[in-house]
Amino acid sequence: MPDLSKITCIEDLRVIAKRRVPRMFYDYADSGAWTEGTYRANESDFQKIKLRQRVAVNIEGRTTRTTMLGQEFAMPVAIAPTGMTGMQHADGEILGAKAAKAFGIPFTLSTMSICSLEDIAANTNGHPFWFQLYVMRDRDFIERLIDRAKAANCSALQLTLDLQVLGQRHKDIKNGLTAPPKPTLRNLIDLATKPRWCMGMLGTKRRSFGNIIGHAKNVGDLSSLSSWTAEQFDPSLSWADVEWIKKRWGGKLILKGIMDVEDARLAASSGADALVVSNHGGRQLDGAPSSIEALPAIAEAVGREIEVWMDGGIRSGQDVLKARALGARGTLIGRTFLYALGAYGEEGVTRALQILHKELDITMAFCGRTRIDDVDSSILLPGTF
Repeated sequence: MPDLSKITCIEDLRVIAKRRVPRMFYDYADSGAWTEGTYRANESDFQKIKLRQRVAVNIEGRTTRTTMLGQEFAMPVAIAPTGMTGMQHADGEILGAKAAKAFGIPFTLSTMSICSLEDIAANTNGHPFWFQLYVMRDRDFIERLIDRAKAANCSALQLTLDLQVLGQRHKDIKNGLTAPPKPTLRNLIDLATKPRWCMGMLGTKRRSFGNIIGHAKNVGDLSSLSSWTAEQFDPSLSWADVEWIKKRWGGKLILKGIMDVEDARLAASSGADALVVSNHGGRQLDGAPSSIEALPAIAEAVGREIEVWMDGGIRSGQDVLKARALGARGTLIGRTFLYALGAYGEEGVTRALQILHKELDITMAFCGRTRIDDVDSSILLPGTF
C-alpha cells in the first residue's frame, strides 16, 4: 500500500489522476457542458461563503455522524453515481464500494457503470449500496434492472431526472469518448504514457457497460456513451414515470437533478424520500446556477417534507459543512471520488474520505460546534451566502 500521508487535499489527488488516467477518461470526469461556466461555478461559489470562527467553546467529543434515509453514517457524505467509473481505474466501482463500506458511508452505482450490480454485490459480501437509475425507452429493461438492484441488496434507488437528453460536452466530442477506447494512433500514444492504467485493464475482464451488456435487447453500439444515450434515454420522462418507478421499486427513492423550487415541491409531493439539488456537475445545462446557490431556497421550501441533499463542487470538508449549514441533510461527491480513484485506486478513495472527514471535523470545531446535527446557517458570516 502506498504511503499517502503527504496527500493533504483533494487537489493533490486530481493532479496525480490527470497524470495517470488516459486523457479521454480524465476529461470525461473533469469537464462540463459548453463554456463550463456552471461547472466552474459549482466550485467557486463555495469559496464566497465565509465561516464564523468562534473561540473559548468546549469542543471536546465532536462527532460527524448523522443519518440519511434513517440510516446512520460516519459523515453526511455519499459517493455519487458516476458513469464509466471503471475506466478511471480497473474495477473502479468495486474499489469505490469497498472503500465506502470500510469508511461507513453510502456508495451509489451508476446505470452506466463498467462493473455491474452483481459485481458490486459479490465483492462487498452483499453489503447494502445505492443504485442510480436512468429512465430509458425500453421499459422492460428498466423493470429487469430494478429487479436486479433488489436482488443485489440495494437499499435505495436514486432516479436521475436531468438527463433526458445529453448536454454537449466538447471535450468528449473532441476525444471521441468510448469504453473501451478505440485503438486510434492518438489513443495508443496516450495509453503508452499510462502504464499503470494499462496493466490494470489487462488484468480485468470489466471493460464496458456491465449493467447493459448481456441484459439490454435490440440496442446499438454500446462502445459509445453518446450513441447509447441518443438511442435509449427517454426525452418523454414525466412525473407519471416517477410514480411508476416508485411503485415498481417499493423501497427508498431519491430524486436527483432538482434545481428549481417548483420541481422540488413536485418531488416532495411525489412521495420520494430525498431529493438531490444537482446540476449534474455542470455537465447538462450550462448557464444554470451552481448547486450551492440553488440549495437554500429549495431547502427552505421543502426541507420539512423531504430530505434535501446536494452535489456539485464539493472538494473539501469545509464545502460539506457549508452545504449542511445551508440545509443539505447529505452531500454527494463525484469528481472528488474519481480523482482519488484515478490516482491510487481503493487506497486513494480511502485517503480522500479521510481528508474530507478531517477537514469537516476541524472546521466544525473552529466554528464552535461539536455535533454535525447542530450545524445551521448561524456558523456562516451574514451577507456571504
